[in-house]
Amino acid sequence: MVDQKSVLATMAGGVGGGILAWRAFYPSLYDDFKTIYTTRKSDDVIARDMQSRRLLIDMFEETSRLHPERIFIVFEDKEYSYGMIDAMANRVANVVSRWNLKVGDAVAIMVYNSPEFVWTFLGLLKLGLAGTFINYHLQEEPLIHSLTASQSKHLIVGKGHDLLETIKNVWDKLPEDFTIFVSGTTTESLPERVISFDTLLVQSLPVPVCKSAREKVTLQSPVCYIYTSGTTGLPKPAIIHQAKAITQSHGYRAIDFTWQDVTYVVTPLYHSAATCVGVFNTIAEGATVVLRRKFSARHYWEDVRKYKVTVIQYIGELCRYLLRVPKHPLDGAHCVRTAFGNGLRSDIWKEFQTRFKIPQIFEFFAATEGTALLLNCCNKVGALGRWSPLIRFMNGKAKGFYIVKFDEKTEQPIRDKEGKCIPIKPGETGLLLSVMPPTTKIFYLGSKEMDEKKIVRNVIQKGDSFFNFGDSVYLDGDYYVYFRDRIGDTFRWKGENVSTTEVANVMTQLTFIHDVNVYGVPISGSDGKAGMAAIQLEDGYSMSEEILKQLYEHVFRHLPHYACPIFIRVVQEFFTTQTMKHRKLELVKEGFDPDVIKDPLFVLNHGSRTYEPLNSSNISALLTSKL
Repeated sequence: MVDQKSVLATMAGGVGGGILAWRAFYPSLYDDFKTIYTTRKSDDVIARDMQSRRLLIDMFEETSRLHPERIFIVFEDKEYSYGMIDAMANRVANVVSRWNLKVGDAVAIMVYNSPEFVWTFLGLLKLGLAGTFINYHLQEEPLIHSLTASQSKHLIVGKGHDLLETIKNVWDKLPEDFTIFVSGTTTESLPERVISFDTLLVQSLPVPVCKSAREKVTLQSPVCYIYTSGTTGLPKPAIIHQAKAITQSHGYRAIDFTWQDVTYVVTPLYHSAATCVGVFNTIAEGATVVLRRKFSARHYWEDVRKYKVTVIQYIGELCRYLLRVPKHPLDGAHCVRTAFGNGLRSDIWKEFQTRFKIPQIFEFFAATEGTALLLNCCNKVGALGRWSPLIRFMNGKAKGFYIVKFDEKTEQPIRDKEGKCIPIKPGETGLLLSVMPPTTKIFYLGSKEMDEKKIVRNVIQKGDSFFNFGDSVYLDGDYYVYFRDRIGDTFRWKGENVSTTEVANVMTQLTFIHDVNVYGVPISGSDGKAGMAAIQLEDGYSMSEEILKQLYEHVFRHLPHYACPIFIRVVQEFFTTQTMKHRKLELVKEGFDPDVIKDPLFVLNHGSRTYEPLNSSNISALLTSKL
């Protein structure tokens, strides 16, 4: 009789030997298997929810019905259960149901990080409406544009004197049929067009609205609009539709996230990182989110320990700020098992992971309007994910990413004789593209021109369509992908995308500026790129103290703080292309080095509320300060 254990042992030995042989020839084979397994953990549940049309709001209502006492949000030492948030969302839904809106219409939300933001948004979803997430740092024209670009006719403003003051500056410039509802105040203290939302909520009942109110919702119906900066000069409303929300809500399955986990969200909820990653995944699993009004490096780990956080969500700049806090004996004393985020630079990766004793870092790459996600689940320092032949084969032509050669001058893919794009090889840099699924038809509301700019056709075969991230990435010899740079007229600073066109349009409103060229420059020790503006003055003007102060006051009045230029360079003339477009390459290369640049240089000085001369004597102090 054959010994089955011996046979199995022999087979195992053969397989093991085969794997060892393969790993000798292909050392990163294990990383391929791990990546494929990890990134596919959510496939079945996403397919199930798509098929049954189990929407994000359905996920929330299921937990609220089955586990109403379970804690959904922890905010400023107060616990908010699923049942309590659901009751408030019902109140919102019953108020908004009287506004004669139809499925798919949008209502703008301008609320600080708080449970109020979440229950307001969920209340809209109960009616099949979409939330337009307004960046509360915006002022004047960008704010007006954001309020109207999504075709919203109503705005709900959260509690906070600053929010009310911001709206007061623009409400007479909004369309006559635009209605504003404000929390934290009574109707008697508001102008005629402004209504107290608190009063309406008190008069409303917390009873559920019938699900038939959203029966016409489809997978293409909008969940929310999240604004992104681009080359158009003003924020664009990127569409997060129901299908995309379902996909995003299961992203944490890659880290085996369950209802027992607690995640920590400190970035603004008007961003996709906080809402589409942090909140959506919490809802999908019926877990708990610890929400903070704004990021605080000093209190970060204190909160993590206090609330027994198991998953932290980061952006790269956040990690660098945490490392600037003086070391503490309790730095590694916490329950965190995973850090999930994007933008963690390789120069601080190991220091961050070692100092704070993070067992696993999941670095991902995506975009609010993107159609796929790269994931580094192998703790590979600095990498965004993998793009190996095996992974490409497993994904097939209908899923995943493609990295192609491109012309740095035209910023367009290079084509072969058949008109198809040319994939890069290890050791090369290329343009990152992702397959467009059938559920994605458009990326932005009311901007067909911008949609078309984001689409690359005939990439692998005739008739296909890919989303262009507008980012260049590098592929190493082990098939790991690394971010290189953004292409075009945006750069990233303080965790925000900055539109160079938007900044230029604001600056040229000043009578003494003839023309301006805005770009980002790297600063050693800082993530992203700091804003720099090369300006050409009108004849007869010079950079006097008065003009420098006027420039400071103007940009900080009309731009979000992160978009205000850090550096100013005064030039006599600009480098231009044959089509009269500004060239940035030379300016970016020279940066803000006073030993290289002969033009007058100036740097932001918040203390004096002006721009001051930048020279060799003060640049060292500048680079060690917090910009």
